[in-house]
Amino acid sequence: LIAYEIPEYKLQYNDIIDVNIQTVDDILKDGFTPNNQQNSQMMQMGQGGGDVYYMRGYTVDKNGNIRLPIIGDVQVKNKSIEESRMEIESKLRSYITSEIYVKVKLGGIRYSALGEFRRPGKFVVLQDRMTIFEAIANAGDLSNIAKRDEILLIRQYPEGTKLHRINLNDRQIVASPFYFIQPNDQLYAEPMKVREVGAGENAAQSLSLIISAITVSVLLINTFTR
Repeated sequence: LIAYEIPEYKLQYNDIIDVNIQTVDDILKDGFTPNNQQNSQMMQMGQGGGDVYYMRGYTVDKNGNIRLPIIGDVQVKNKSIEESRMEIESKLRSYITSEIYVKVKLGGIRYSALGEFRRPGKFVVLQDRMTIFEAIANAGDLSNIAKRDEILLIRQYPEGTKLHRINLNDRQIVASPFYFIQPNDQLYAEPMKVREVGAGENAAQSLSLIISAITVSVLLINTFTR
């Protein structure tokens, strides 16, 4: 058993959060799931591969604020989801006297997978947390020639960007702060030396390349010796 701690994520520039506000009247009228038409549109967009929260969520700007209707800018940078919820609720108290319910969620996990992945690209996963192995699986897994012991993780911090080397073969990765993917992470998988010398990704491809090279060499020898 390897113990791990789930880190409390702090919101940063370019993050997207979803804010939902309900009064007592709203809950009595619509229940705990308001605006069924909007929820249906979100489901359709998600099934079509669209980024649902990009269209209806609130993006953290370069100053660390999100801009909400009526109350204006709210500072959320370096705050957790719960701290952001409390800040928004506190500002709403100046405008709403009745009891309110504020729900704040991270608008999915956005990350990029580059290099020796079978399906590299930029991904949006609608989950609150995601492990590095789930992120790799979502990108189609690593290719046969990827350096699994030298995965490069580029992570955004409040003070800037840091680069980390990760060994996927080390079981202690579960206890490291890199086990869980964070929004805006970038994963880069470098190729092994076999790619540099032009060999195949597996034994069959390498054998095929060797046979082709021998065949070409024999043909060239026969051509020049005639």
